Amino acid sequence: MATADLVFLGSGVLAAGVGGELFVRGAVGLAHWARLSPGIVGATVAAFATSSPELSVATMAALEGKPQIALGDALGSNVVNVALILGLTVAISGQRMPAESARRDLPVALAGPLLTGLLLLDGTLSRLDGVLLLVVFLLWMTGVVQEVRRQRSVAEVLRGERRGWPAVLFCGVGLGLLLVAGRLVVLGARGLAQSFGIDAFLVGATLVAIGTSMPELATSLIAAWRGQAEVGLGTILGSNIFNGLWVVGVAATITPIAVPLQEVQLVLGFGLAALFLLILPKGSDLLQRWRGWLLLTLYGVYVLAIVRGRGLIG
Repeated sequence: MATADLVFLGSGVLAAGVGGELFVRGAVGLAHWARLSPGIVGATVAAFATSSPELSVATMAALEGKPQIALGDALGSNVVNVALILGLTVAISGQRMPAESARRDLPVALAGPLLTGLLLLDGTLSRLDGVLLLVVFLLWMTGVVQEVRRQRSVAEVLRGERRGWPAVLFCGVGLGLLLVAGRLVVLGARGLAQSFGIDAFLVGATLVAIGTSMPELATSLIAAWRGQAEVGLGTILGSNIFNGLWVVGVAATITPIAVPLQEVQLVLGFGLAALFLLILPKGSDLLQRWRGWLLLTLYGVYVLAIVRGRGLIG
């Protein structure tokens, strides 16, 4: 029923707002307590948690012998993360790109779809290909761990709250609400599609994709509003790395993914184009608002290309 679906959507948006606020508070507090940059917390703790829906889908799909679903969900979520979510936050107020994100995370995020495309030239992501993706992911994680050690070794002892449990509690409750929010939005979107006869694929490519990315969306917007954009950017790039390397790697390792490159080249191409728009000229660290509008335009073209590809419009 449409009323119940609207309640799901409204509740999802409310849960996302509260969860995002709690998580950003917790992430910043945890970073101060652990003497780490908020970007590190975003790229690891937040990215792993917000990618858990994609990991769950990938694992179940692979075990059921349908790993193509895992590949499509992971790669599609990455386009939503950068082109729509990051595009929206940058278009609103602009955003600074921390040096550590530009140096450590962006190149790996770019390498993910490039490597996936190369491995799919033969039409299959084999178990060996999956292991290769996981190895690249672990190499990135090794770099993150080294960065954590470096930050802790040079950090001064901070004044103020020395206890970590309040920050951990905020993070845990906030992330829980964010994941619930994503589920509620997906349920509401699917229900509205059935109630009004909207094409299910179109809803899946837009509302449902946004629903599964609701944790990243809420985190990025709340972080930008609170002046902690580093958390949101770290979450977006980290989530892309988790999705493209860890999630796809796990799925391919469980069950080889047979899919022609032609079927995924659209999403791979748009994912790469969105990431290339984040590359800044030397000496600059500001993602200006016009880049956000370009990203949003790119997302619109992406949705239009999907619609045309499905033959929903001429």
